[in-house]
Amino acid sequence: MHSSKRALLIAACGVAAAASLPFAATAQSAAWPTKPVRLVVGFPGGSTPDIAARTIAEPLSKALGQPVVVDNKPGASGNIAADIVAKATDDHTLGVVINGNLTSSKMLYPTLPYDPAKDFTYLSLIATAPLLLVARTDLPSGAAFIDAARKSGDTWSYGSVGVGSVGHLGMELLKSKVPGFKAVHVPYQGNPQAMTGLIGGQIQMALIPPGLALPQIKAGKIQSIGITSGRSALVPDGAPLSDAGVKDFNLEVWTALLGPAKLSAAAQDRITRELAVVMKTPEVRQRLFDQGWQAVGTSPEGMRTRVKEEAAIMTRIITSNGIKLN
Repeated sequence: MHSSKRALLIAACGVAAAASLPFAATAQSAAWPTKPVRLVVGFPGGSTPDIAARTIAEPLSKALGQPVVVDNKPGASGNIAADIVAKATDDHTLGVVINGNLTSSKMLYPTLPYDPAKDFTYLSLIATAPLLLVARTDLPSGAAFIDAARKSGDTWSYGSVGVGSVGHLGMELLKSKVPGFKAVHVPYQGNPQAMTGLIGGQIQMALIPPGLALPQIKAGKIQSIGITSGRSALVPDGAPLSDAGVKDFNLEVWTALLGPAKLSAAAQDRITRELAVVMKTPEVRQRLFDQGWQAVGTSPEGMRTRVKEEAAIMTRIITSNGIKLN
């Protein structure tokens, strides 16, 4: 065969092979899953991560052609479940986690059995929500409240669901933005208990998710000082904290989907493609919205960037305040 003909044949084969690559990748990802997919959740039934997991489980099951089963493994603020996912080797175990599992747990738990930066395949955020800085109704509103809190020093207090929680770390972050703001932390067993303490006058303020805060605000039992992000459809009548004079403060709570670091490329490709579609469906978006959450869908890279940025902020807050779990 002449060298020119041989070159043309080789080139043609190369083009054909290259053209087949996307098809091969798609075919490979379509072969996953080969058995039921387990969604491990580190909190009990009815919790926010559990609701998020169950909201996406059914549509994902239909899209994947395999059952998607939610498996609740509560304990250690979700870290037990996160560790199960990190160590999974069956290629069909994923997890639904919260901010803290990836952004603050490493600093708070010296013996944390997993590395948030190395032991997971980040897939996508599922839902986000701002928090509301809420206060007693007998206190000033808006900027006047922030000024009063500053002048009150450590005679005022705030509640949260515990040391290291987003409500705790978020308030410490807020204090770092407002010179002289020194409210003392009072931990509670949960947000409902913190709300009871607020309404009963034991504390002056708290950072509470909209889903829990709005009914009490509408009932006139507490007031909203501001949203910990920009304006939000979840709080249509609420103003951001920037309107009260708090600048450069942005905080959201979120749930996310991830897998173990060794999750196969086929699984990663299929789950991210199908989840992107699921997160755009009106039914999923409405169900999450009704629970006080904004449905989102991010690329794995977008999720990793967000985790990295938030982890740096939380590390600084934990370190500068010497926050430790008992």
